[in-house]
Amino acid sequence: MFLPLVRRAAPSESAVARTFSPAVLLASALTLTLPVAAEVRLHPLFSDHGILQRGIRVPVWGTGDEGERVTVEFAGQKVSTTAHNGRWQVSLSPLKASNHGAVLKASGPANATEVTDVVVGEVWICSGQSNMEWPLSRSYQPEADIQASANPNLRLFTVAKRRSPEAKTDLDYAKHSWAVAGPDTVKNFSAVGYYFGRNLEEDLKSQGVPVGLIHTSWGGSPAEVWMSDSAIRANPSYARDLQEADAAAYLGYQKGLLAWETEKAAAVAKGEAFTKNRPFAPWQNSELYNGMIANLIPYAIKGAIWYQGESNAGRAWQYRELYGDMIKNWRRDWGQGDFHFYAVQLAPWDKSRRREMSVIASEVGDSNWAELREAQDFVAATVPNTGVAVITDVGDKDDIHPTRKAPVGARLALLARSKAYHEPVESSGPVVRTFTFVGGEALLDFSHVGSRLQTRDGLAPTGFSVAGEDHKFHAATARIRGRSEIVVQSSEVAKPVAVRYGWADYPVVNLRNGAGLPASPFRTDSWELTTQKKP
Repeated sequence: MFLPLVRRAAPSESAVARTFSPAVLLASALTLTLPVAAEVRLHPLFSDHGILQRGIRVPVWGTGDEGERVTVEFAGQKVSTTAHNGRWQVSLSPLKASNHGAVLKASGPANATEVTDVVVGEVWICSGQSNMEWPLSRSYQPEADIQASANPNLRLFTVAKRRSPEAKTDLDYAKHSWAVAGPDTVKNFSAVGYYFGRNLEEDLKSQGVPVGLIHTSWGGSPAEVWMSDSAIRANPSYARDLQEADAAAYLGYQKGLLAWETEKAAAVAKGEAFTKNRPFAPWQNSELYNGMIANLIPYAIKGAIWYQGESNAGRAWQYRELYGDMIKNWRRDWGQGDFHFYAVQLAPWDKSRRREMSVIASEVGDSNWAELREAQDFVAATVPNTGVAVITDVGDKDDIHPTRKAPVGARLALLARSKAYHEPVESSGPVVRTFTFVGGEALLDFSHVGSRLQTRDGLAPTGFSVAGEDHKFHAATARIRGRSEIVVQSSEVAKPVAVRYGWADYPVVNLRNGAGLPASPFRTDSWELTTQKKP
């Protein structure tokens, strides 16, 4: 018979005095000589209102004493194992979807612990930097969505921020637990994550499939802090580009911190006020993987959505490799195959230059944000089970954090429906299939046009530029021809050899397909980019 866990407060000093007797002392001494079994606990990912992934084997783990026999029970399954090095783990056979909350129980020699209202459905990771972290309460006109958010089939879990130089497998029980979607729980949750989950759950509702979202993001973070140390060291080019830069940045921080502390001490000694902010510690490679990803592995999931790249735009060419390596890193460590991974394309932004729209619309030139968008598309085209949600129509030229997150989540959900759940829905905007140059015109033919190519405003397509053999781009005019073709030309270029579309920090573009999905910025040339390192 298992003993229940009973937590008691420590007795007060007066209480100890009242029980001070030979009999009590003898009983206490005997108790102290008996071995005490540690409490068997489930990892905080397994809490009340939790959700387990359907259709694949489900790891369940927690903590316990060395050699303790632990038994886990759920949905008619009963699996046992032995704890080693303070940890135990079992694997449940694939589960069928269920929106009827059940009990998950783990039992050891000294106690049994159980969590209730556990459902089975689809689990997705939501990660990235500030645009993924951005809460629903601060998104565009959120009040109605927050008030209508109560949904027992949508479950939410947020990982507390933690930077760590080494991989952590623990989570603070006081800070981590699953919650059911509702006005009080969604308002501070990731807006992109929430809208993605809401759309996906609505689509799967007829099948009785709940959706769970695990949010783990941090504003301003570059991709390399979300990668393991072993993944970074496996690529020789990262030794120079990431590891040496990482060490140099930290050395500079230490010098700056010492100067700050010296200046502060001097001010305090003089009795003067000191208001200078403490230097912010620079990002260190792998620290968020260590502190906020490693502790989720190997929780069974369907896939991940990712909104990040702003902090890597200055190294956009490197991102083609870095972002792909990060995905492979997560997949390798999770051990669940090539799970689905969908990114949000960088939103249009004028980098706080506050220029007039007429100036922006006529701009033709280089853009590391355009190069980062291309890197995202490159990974989607070369790494299996990936995709990009294009959002050229929902940016804010004066704010790096556009508040319209509902369309972003909806387009991520379309990717999942199309690619992960194989539904017959269009999830891509127009994509260039072929291009030719005849005389002074460029002819582009597109796939994914739906009923036909169109523009958002009913006007001629905007955002095109062409270049001749001199590699100099000039603004161009464009017109739709037939169902899937666009003709581009410029009076400044007699013989074009290259076309670019939306190649700007803040692209002013309007091309979309019959499903209302925008075309991604692209280029037909393969000329060296500004962020591409020379050999």
